[in-house]
Amino acid sequence: MNAIVATVTHQISNARVEATNNKIKLTIRMAYRFRNIDNLIAMIYLRCGGRVIYLPERAPEAA
Repeated sequence: MNAIVATVTHQISNARVEATNNKIKLTIRMAYRFRNIDNLIAMIYLRCGGRVIYLPERAPEAA
């Protein structure tokens, strides 16, 4: 009960953490056959790091 009151009072939740955990679990499933753990860790950083990386052929046009 105290946790519910604290959530309403402070207007915070663990939704962002749960979303990140879900993204990591999905990435692990996608990277099931990677040959080493470094490739998996790199993929998690790419997907969860918040940076957008475009391929040269697909880069958005400059404004």
